Amino acid sequence: MEMPKQTREDVMQHLKYLRMLSNQYPNIQAASTEIINLQAILGLPKGTEHFMSDLHGEYEAFIHIRNSASGAIREKVDALYQNTVTKEERAELSTLIYYPKEKLEEITSRVADLPEWYKITLNRLLELCRLLGSKYTRSKVRKALPTDFDYIIDELINVNYDAHNKEEYYANIISTIIDIDRADAFIIALCTTIKRLIVDRLHIVGDIFDRGPRADIILDNLMEHHSVDIQWGNHDILWMGAATGSRTCIATVLNNSITYNNLEVIESGYGISLRPLALFANEVYKNSDLSRFMPKVPNERDYTLKDMLQGARMHKAIAIIQFKLEGQILLRHPEYKMDDRMLLGKIDYQHKTIDIDGVTYSLTDCDFPTVDQNDHYALTEEEALLMKQLKTAFQHSERLQRHVGFLYSKGSLYRCFNSNLLFHGCIPLNPDGSLMEFNLGGQTLSGKRLMDYADTIARQGYYAKEATPQKQYGKDFLWFLWCGRNSPLCGREKITTFERLLIDDKSSWMEPKNPYYRFTDDEAVVTFLLGQFGLGSSYSHIINGHMPVKSKDGENPIKAGGKLIVIDGGFCRVYQPTTGIAGYTLIYNSYGLRLCSHEPFSGLDNAIKLNKDILSTQVVFDRASSRITVDETDAGQGIRERIADLKLLLSAYRLGAVSERHD
Repeated sequence: MEMPKQTREDVMQHLKYLRMLSNQYPNIQAASTEIINLQAILGLPKGTEHFMSDLHGEYEAFIHIRNSASGAIREKVDALYQNTVTKEERAELSTLIYYPKEKLEEITSRVADLPEWYKITLNRLLELCRLLGSKYTRSKVRKALPTDFDYIIDELINVNYDAHNKEEYYANIISTIIDIDRADAFIIALCTTIKRLIVDRLHIVGDIFDRGPRADIILDNLMEHHSVDIQWGNHDILWMGAATGSRTCIATVLNNSITYNNLEVIESGYGISLRPLALFANEVYKNSDLSRFMPKVPNERDYTLKDMLQGARMHKAIAIIQFKLEGQILLRHPEYKMDDRMLLGKIDYQHKTIDIDGVTYSLTDCDFPTVDQNDHYALTEEEALLMKQLKTAFQHSERLQRHVGFLYSKGSLYRCFNSNLLFHGCIPLNPDGSLMEFNLGGQTLSGKRLMDYADTIARQGYYAKEATPQKQYGKDFLWFLWCGRNSPLCGREKITTFERLLIDDKSSWMEPKNPYYRFTDDEAVVTFLLGQFGLGSSYSHIINGHMPVKSKDGENPIKAGGKLIVIDGGFCRVYQPTTGIAGYTLIYNSYGLRLCSHEPFSGLDNAIKLNKDILSTQVVFDRASSRITVDETDAGQGIRERIADLKLLLSAYRLGAVSERHD
C-alpha cells in the first residue's frame, strides 16, 4: 500500500529528529514493541498524588504524615489483614513501615522467636508490596526498588503461586535472608518500597519555613523524595531572598525568628552565628526601653531574665534595621505604590505619635538611637557592618544554599498539574472580581502574565550576576513578593509589623486581604481564573494554601462547588487554636479527590514505642464517574506524543527514509 502523501511529508519534515530517535529504537520491531508498551500504560490507573501546605517547620508531624502516607498505609494494612490479624498487630506493622530502623530496634529487643517473626513479617510486607505495585508496570515498580535488593524484591513480589516447582525456591530466599542476618536490612528496603509506591507524586503548596522549629529538617526530607514539586509560599520566598543576600529579607527573617523565639533553625540548622547581632544590640540598646520587644516564649519560667533581655535587645536592633531597609527599597521602587509604608519618617518624636492613613496613633516607644532625623532610612556605620556580616553568613551557609537551590529547582510560583492549578497565595483581584493590574518592569500585568513575570524575576534575584542592576531588582522583588501590597504571595494590603510592635490600638493592626479571598466561594470567578491558565475541564480545581481554614467554626475548606480547595489546616501549632485541627492532606487518586484532616501529633516517641498514629478524618468530595487512567493525565499527554513520534518512525522505516539496524 502506498504511504499517504501527508505522512511522507511529515517524515521528511522531521527526518533529523527521526534519525536521532532511531538510535533508541533501531528497527521496526523495537519501535513497535515500545508503542505496544506505551499504549498499555495509558490504560493503567493514574498514580496517587498528595497535596500538603503550610508546614511551617513542624517537622515531626510532617515526617509522620509523609511516612504514613496520610493514613493510606494503615488503610492498606487493614484491607489486607483485618480478618486475620489483630488490631494491635496491624498497628505495629504500620509503625514498622513508617519507622523501620527505630521500630526494629524496639521489636527485636523483646521478641522471643525472632526467626519466626522475621518470616511472618517479611511475607506480610511482600504481600503489601504486591498490592501496591499492581497498579503500575513491572518496569516502573522495578525502578522504585532499592538497588541493594532490587532483583530479590522483584522476584518475590512477582510470585507465581501456580508454579508449584517454585514454592520451595521462594521459601528458600526468605530463609536465606534470615539465616545470613540480612532480615533487618531487607525489611527496611521493603518499607522504603511501600512508601515509594503508595504516593506517586507529592505537592507542597507553600510555606515550609517559619513559626515551627526546624524547616531545615523538612527540606532534607523532601530532597530525598522521589517525586516532589513545591509552590513557593510567602515565608519560603522570604528565606529565598535572604539566601540571595537581600539585607532586607535577612533582617525580616531574623525579626520573625526572634519574635517567635525560633532561632534554632538559624543557628543549629544553618550554622549562622548571631553573635555579631548580640554584640551590636548589647552595645547600642543596653539602656533602651525593651518592653515592646520581649520575645514570645511558651513558658517564661524556662528562660532567665538575662536571656529575655538579650533577645529583646536583638529584636529591637534588627527591627529598626528592617524598617530602614524596607524604606530604602520603597525609595528605589515607587511602582510598588507603598510610600505610605515608609513609617519611620512619619513619627512625631516630640509627641510620640505617628500618622497612618490619616489617623494619629500614640507610640509606645520612640527610643530609636540609630535613626537619623535628617535621613530616616540610612544605616549607621555599625548597622551597615553588622548587615554585611550577616549577609556573608547567610550566603556562605552551605546547607541553606543547598535548600534554596532545591526550592528553585523543584519550585515555582504556581503549577498546572493534571488539570489542577496549584498556588499558595492568590491571583490578585479587584473588588468587582476582575483581575488586578500591576505596573512592573515597564509592563501592565495581571492574572497569568503577572504570575509568570513574578516567577521569572524571583529567579533573577537568585541567579543574576552579583552587583548588577538585574540582581538588585530581583532581590528587591523577592521582598515585594513577601509583603508587597496585594502581591500574589502576600495577598494583603499591608503587613503591620511596625504597628503590632509599637502601637497599642489594635485597629491599626488590620491587614485587609485582597478581594480574591472574598471570591473563593464564587464558582463563576474560580472557573474564570482556571480558564486564565488554560484549565477548562469540568474536573479542574484550584488548590490553595496560605489562609488557615477555621474548621472549628464550621468553615469548609471545599469551596466554589468543589472547584477550589484550601488545604491550610494548621500544621503549625501556633495556628491550631484557630483551625481546630492539625493540618490537611488532599489526596487525588484514580477514584477522585478526598480530603484528610489530621489531629495533633503526639510525638515520635509515642509513635514508635506505643504505635500511636495521627488520627485522620477523610471526606470524599469529588468522585470520578469512572476510574481515572494515565491516559487522562499530563503524563498521558506526553505518552501519546511519544506514540505519535514512534508511529512516524515506523513510517520512516517503511518508506526507506531511515535505515533499520539489527546489530
